[in-house]
Amino acid sequence: MSVETQKETLGFQTEVKQLLHLMIHSLYSNKEIFLRELISNASDAVDKLRFEALSKPELLEGGAELKIRVSFDKDAKTVTLEDNGIGMSREDAITHLGTIAKSGTADFMKHLSGDQKKDSHLIGQFGVGFYSAFIVADKVDVFSRRAGAAASEGVHWSSKGEGDFEVATVDKAERGTRIVLHLKSGEDEFADGWRLRNIIKKYSDHIALPIELPKEVAAVEGEEQPAVEWETVNRASALWTRPRTEIKDEEYQEFYKHVAHDFENPLSWSHNKVEGKLEYSSLLYVPARAPFDLYQREAPKGLKLYVQRVFVMDQAESFLPLYLRFIKGVVDSNDLSLNVSREILQKDPIIDSMKSALTKRVLDMLEKLAKNEPEQYKSFWKNFGQVMKEGPAEDFANKEKIAGLLRFASTNGDEGEQVVGLAEYLARAKEGQDKIYYLTGETYAQVKNSPHLEVFRKKGIEVLLLTDRIDEWLMSYLSDFDGKSFVDVARGDLDLGNLDSEEDKKAAEEVAKSKEGLVERLKTALGDSVAEVRVSHRLTDSPAILAIGEQDLGMQMRQILEASGQKVPDSKPIFEFNPAHPLIEKLDNEQSDERFGDLSHILFDQAALAAGDSLKDPAAYVRRLNKLLVELSV
Repeated sequence: MSVETQKETLGFQTEVKQLLHLMIHSLYSNKEIFLRELISNASDAVDKLRFEALSKPELLEGGAELKIRVSFDKDAKTVTLEDNGIGMSREDAITHLGTIAKSGTADFMKHLSGDQKKDSHLIGQFGVGFYSAFIVADKVDVFSRRAGAAASEGVHWSSKGEGDFEVATVDKAERGTRIVLHLKSGEDEFADGWRLRNIIKKYSDHIALPIELPKEVAAVEGEEQPAVEWETVNRASALWTRPRTEIKDEEYQEFYKHVAHDFENPLSWSHNKVEGKLEYSSLLYVPARAPFDLYQREAPKGLKLYVQRVFVMDQAESFLPLYLRFIKGVVDSNDLSLNVSREILQKDPIIDSMKSALTKRVLDMLEKLAKNEPEQYKSFWKNFGQVMKEGPAEDFANKEKIAGLLRFASTNGDEGEQVVGLAEYLARAKEGQDKIYYLTGETYAQVKNSPHLEVFRKKGIEVLLLTDRIDEWLMSYLSDFDGKSFVDVARGDLDLGNLDSEEDKKAAEEVAKSKEGLVERLKTALGDSVAEVRVSHRLTDSPAILAIGEQDLGMQMRQILEASGQKVPDSKPIFEFNPAHPLIEKLDNEQSDERFGDLSHILFDQAALAAGDSLKDPAAYVRRLNKLLVELSV
């Protein structure tokens, strides 16, 4: 190696400093993962070279045998990992090794609690990568050269994992990257061939290129030290190409950690080989935890794409719909050309067929998880439920299947827990019930105590309680499930169908007829505030409620539109009153038009508050209420 030039010292990005400190102090119980992470990065670098060399074979520089080598020096207390992949330029080294170029970084740092156990889980959500080297090393040297660059354009990056790193230009004859770990005191166990071999077999057996270690050759006395012989210690075959019967669960789990850059096991996976009109293999995983960028729809996502076992693309997003963006894994096709690009992917009919089949496979996997592992599915829903709710709008063909996977809180469930499936709801529906009833709102407490539920409680009818911001939008795409239509209990004129007896219906008609005069007086008093006034069939305890017109936007949708700066169409609520309530009886007997008007507006505003809405004129409400209180106290 020649003399270093253009040497400079640079500071780590703040987030890197925090991540380094956290990993060094939180992952002491699982130190050996450093080798898995570095081998995973080396494998990615080789994959990238293999793909770029398809169009630029000169990048191989005459050395087409791609591999990773791991060696050690007991005396120097070092472990060295070397690959002949794509390599890094000086700028690459500064960018990739000095900053965390990943969306969600700020969120990651915001969630750090200072509790080592909790924070180590966060690292798993974020990915460990290169910085895991500092778990066992107090100094790391990286020598690299980008494929195709001159030998004089090598880079030497060096750091002790504290506040800064050094970077210099050096000569490097071979392309690729060599990482030298200077082991900390007490970490000598890793400068051992048997130990390294076992770690590679445990974590990296699935890597689809040779990982070589020096062969242990006994020295013969009096002879020169023999040249280093290398032997491959992993299977070096792509995991997804092997028969399922030959693959252990542990191997599937380690491969997930490789493709997802996660260190928690996945919740579930599906391995499949398709032959016939289309030929491809897929290995799909459901993660145990949501990444920080899950709700950033523009964030990188998608499967690793291979064509005839050659890596082509890291985040191919054309194979699954956006609502399944949390799925990790690989797809390997025999039917695509090796020069495939993102633009071609978006127009290829083969991709449409594969996307349809892969989507169905994921939904089947989730159905199986929900049926066989309900506790695991509960965990899945907590992490990914809101994203799954995007499904019915995006994937009309699978709408019924997605609907069956949705989970909701309900009047029969525990405090706000979203655990009720639609099939379960229908299985315990009342005899004669041909509708699925639901109510949307801002909070669980608000919907649970809503006056709209009074008649349902009286008759023992279960109602789904929807409180996620996306729920009203979701229900606009779900018209029915298993032949039963959805009914918003706060919308339109409530019709309980067969759940109301003929006697009930007849009695309701008679009451409505007897209160026609009160309806007219209320219409006059409330004027433009309401679209309609009518006798309510929903109420048993409250004096009045506000219902939404059949075609009007609900409160959730109005708030979403307002927050996004869109114009919200004008609409007025329907005022419904409970004719049996003492306040309504008092109102009906009120002779003073002024007092009748004040009481009517107070009831209207109270109904708005009970629905979770804000008052249009709070001062007028307070003024009327104070006036009433003064009259009562006299």
